[in-house]
Amino acid sequence: MLIDIIAGARPNFMKIAPIIESIQQAQKKNFDIRYRLVHTGQHYDKNMSGNFFEELGIPEPDINLEAGGGTQAEQTAAIMIRYEKVLMENRPNLVLVVGDVTSTMACAITAKKMNNIKVVHVEAGIRSGDLNMPEEINRMVTDCITDYFFTTSATANENLKKAGIEDERIFFVGNTMIDTLYRQMPKFKQPEIWRSVSLEEKNYLVLTLHRPANVDDAENLKLLIETIIENSRNIPIIFPVHPRTNKLLQQIGINTKNLCLTAPLSYLEFNYLVKHSKAVITDSGGITEETTVMNIPCITLRNSTERPETCTIGTNELIGTNAAAIKPVLAKLFEGKWKQGKIPPLWDGKTSERIVDILLNKIF
Repeated sequence: MLIDIIAGARPNFMKIAPIIESIQQAQKKNFDIRYRLVHTGQHYDKNMSGNFFEELGIPEPDINLEAGGGTQAEQTAAIMIRYEKVLMENRPNLVLVVGDVTSTMACAITAKKMNNIKVVHVEAGIRSGDLNMPEEINRMVTDCITDYFFTTSATANENLKKAGIEDERIFFVGNTMIDTLYRQMPKFKQPEIWRSVSLEEKNYLVLTLHRPANVDDAENLKLLIETIIENSRNIPIIFPVHPRTNKLLQQIGINTKNLCLTAPLSYLEFNYLVKHSKAVITDSGGITEETTVMNIPCITLRNSTERPETCTIGTNELIGTNAAAIKPVLAKLFEGKWKQGKIPPLWDGKTSERIVDILLNKIF
């Protein structure tokens, strides 16, 4: 049985790495399962793609569509056109997509239109309720045409059931990104910035911002960062910053000794910083999962989340995008009043094994 595994953007790589490893283990046991790794090229530079393959032990892609950048529509179209040609030449039994990036939706649509190739969606059913997020559109469209759904939480299960998906097509397996986290944790490595600014354990904050609502408006971005700085009690704030955001920061003139900008870090370096930090301030969804498992306080600058279990069970707190909410939540952090989180069910590092077992015994 041939499975196409689709990866195209940085979050995908963390999610597919343990699935590929589990398929390779099944092959060693003589199970009839093969995979073809298809890299769409959605993220195509070395920092966003290449070093992830090296660090996470992902083999070189069998196919690289080299779709590149462009607008949402241009990128979607490029991926669909190029993937359709691949399917016409060699049709797989199944297409496995993960997460909620453009590659996920584009390849799922292409597969279903190619005489109904079956689609498996890993991390199905999560919803933010915010239709302004491209990722939310990708999730909804993908789940509308998916055949088999692998979910990370009970909430995701309920979302799918409310949409009319039959129980026998929903498989609650856990979180493959957490599989990767557990497997890579012993390999975390100290980044150069640890030494260059003399960081100390649990005595710095990690900041990540990338969503348009936070970074596209210069005055809003300046207000958010200045509020964080004013309430950080002078401990270092480490901000791995995208070049586009860095250019904007230079324009608005933020200058403080405890805000430390750095280029985007590798997976192993970034998670080293998270693991040893006092807290993380972010607008990312995936980081809230990692902080929950590592028991690191997390402050999320968003009005909604597709991962509510990180708030209800884990260490995350959703505070919205109003800078006024930052002061009280940082005060709670520094006063030692942060909640004690727990790890959600089945976030145990064995999700990919469950996925491959289901593929072999219930789907094929």
